[in-house]
Amino acid sequence: MRMRLALPLMAATALLAGCAGNAISPTYTSVDPDLMRIGDDRPADPEKRVEEMGSYCLEITETWNAHGTTPDGQSLWAKDTARKVVPCS
Repeated sequence: MRMRLALPLMAATALLAGCAGNAISPTYTSVDPDLMRIGDDRPADPEKRVEEMGSYCLEITETWNAHGTTPDGQSLWAKDTARKVVPCS
């Protein structure tokens, strides 16, 4: 009785051990490198800009912030954008 339970358990363990080494490594990519970058050097923040929207203007501030690391230890940088309504000049 014990042998019938041990055989499927050993087969499942062998299957899991064999598949664990062949895990698919994640790919960190973006179609727009202005939104996400990978590397240890922090990208430079763009200058603030003001865009006219008709009856009002927006001040746009963009900053690069670290959002963790990749499995191989590289920094993952993402651009955060803040918008604020300002008077038009």
